[in-house]
Amino acid sequence: MMISWTEIALRLCVAALLGGIVGLERERKDWAAGLRTHMMVCVGAALSMLVSAHGFYEVLTHEHIELDPSRVAAQVVSGIGFLGAGTILFLRQEVIRGLTTASGLWTVAAIGLATGGGMYFAAATTTVLAILVLWGLQQV
Repeated sequence: MMISWTEIALRLCVAALLGGIVGLERERKDWAAGLRTHMMVCVGAALSMLVSAHGFYEVLTHEHIELDPSRVAAQVVSGIGFLGAGTILFLRQEVIRGLTTASGLWTVAAIGLATGGGMYFAAATTTVLAILVLWGLQQV
């Protein structure tokens, strides 16, 4: 069954909001991947999940057709891993920058996948935990 356009809009807007919350924390520290980057990754992952889970509804009416919505989610995780790897800089031996940015982008993509899948509580809880880790544990 196809979900309503209002549910689609809600999921994408919630993804933008949650990605933006994490992005604001990164923007505050003036990192290259800030508000817009985190919002785009989160919304893109949410849309990917929506398309994967609901975009092929008409095709499923044909005989012998089965689809696995988790396949697109797996590709998002791999793709974000590639994007995140580009944020990691090896400045010199034992000095690496960008690991937190890479892991933040990966986490925001997961938040987007959860939001696209309608798992609002899991997405919101992960957002809160990400902020606590990025902000609260900075001094540790």
